[in-house]
Amino acid sequence: MSLELTVNENMKKAMLAKDEVGLRSLRAIKAAVLLAKTAEGAAASLTEETETKLLQKLVKQRKDSLEIFERQNRFDLAQKEKEELDVIERFLPKQMNEEEIKTVVSAIIKESGVTNISGLGQVMGLATKQLAGKADGKVISVIVKELLA
Repeated sequence: MSLELTVNENMKKAMLAKDEVGLRSLRAIKAAVLLAKTAEGAAASLTEETETKLLQKLVKQRKDSLEIFERQNRFDLAQKEKEELDVIERFLPKQMNEEEIKTVVSAIIKESGVTNISGLGQVMGLATKQLAGKADGKVISVIVKELLA
């Protein structure tokens, strides 16, 4: 089932349950999907990879906003972002933990033959492609730098 259909079904359930947080979050996902579908040059339907990237973008936006609101002591707004973040993350594939990422990145480093930090870009390119949707880019970057140092 596509993301759009899943979101629509969950929106109906959220409306019936009077779940304001869920409904607000699902509407944000639906809006992003509609924007992506109607973007110039976009296909009529989104691929699973595109849907995952879209959800990751929404998660990143929420995390950035959450960080800013917490720095500015706007805990009321930070709470809303946290609630939306929790709902949106349910639609993403299970994220890998740091140990799993280290294992994959170590294998990539071994395969590519990179031995120092100068090959960071090469390893990051391979790791980001292989771990797309399964791990956060910042976490991947930190681990790659740590293993190459």
